[in-house]
Amino acid sequence: MSATPTAPQSAESPLSSQPLSSLEQWDDFVADRYREGKSEEEFRVYDKAANPGVAEFYRLNHENQTVAFVLEKEKQYFSLQKGMKSIWEAAEFLNTMVDDSDPDTDLTQIEHLLQTSEAIRRDGHPRWMVLTGFLHDLGKCLCLYGEPQWAVVGDTFPVGCAWSPDIVYPEYFANNPDRHVPEYQTEHGIYEPHCGLDALHMSFSHDGYIAEVMKPYLNIEALYMLRYHSFYPWHKHGAYQHFTNDQDRAMLPWVLKFNQYDLYSKGHTKPDVKALKPYYDELFAEFLPAKVAW
Repeated sequence: MSATPTAPQSAESPLSSQPLSSLEQWDDFVADRYREGKSEEEFRVYDKAANPGVAEFYRLNHENQTVAFVLEKEKQYFSLQKGMKSIWEAAEFLNTMVDDSDPDTDLTQIEHLLQTSEAIRRDGHPRWMVLTGFLHDLGKCLCLYGEPQWAVVGDTFPVGCAWSPDIVYPEYFANNPDRHVPEYQTEHGIYEPHCGLDALHMSFSHDGYIAEVMKPYLNIEALYMLRYHSFYPWHKHGAYQHFTNDQDRAMLPWVLKFNQYDLYSKGHTKPDVKALKPYYDELFAEFLPAKVAW
């Protein structure tokens, strides 16, 4: 890369762009797009009239996720300077993200985390994968740090290279400043062929943040699940194969296995947090120190 790019300036404050009624609205949209039995043609069609909040969310995401923005946020958050917290403390912090605007559920954020991890546990998967299920959305605390929705959730994609047409609502990249940087508009952009996904700068989101938090503690399969579970252009559409290496191909089945739980484990039945806590206390202690850096 040549000179360090300048992040786009916006008149809006980070909290002024909240087009989704709740973060779960994005989850519901993704689950519907990829529901079992849906044809290739169906899940490539997204009705802006039917999903105006989601469409506006993706407009903001695609216009603002630039190389400059991503590098700035990686520097800000990947150094893990937000303090030391236990997993329960981090989950309780996320619990303060109350969503009074969502009429469809009265579940807390902790209960949502447990729905995913308990579904994985019920199916007899390894304990590290159960832990990954609990951890995977903890990075949404970025909203509580003041980041807008479009920098917290959403399908992820590499920046600094040509955008794949398999990214949802690709037409919204028309107003992204990186469109005017020739180096960023080539197939490989600022990267080398088959450099591996870990060499890419992904659009900033809770996925990359929680993977950085957990990098010292979890196995490679778990880290791929955390970092790439929203990279749908790759694991659903087969895009960006020109960057993948042997490790990425070996990890793909694990990401796909995990995503079934991420998409379809949420329901309205409340997990019994008090009854489950001793199991999770033991699980956290098995893999993680008492407190981790955030």
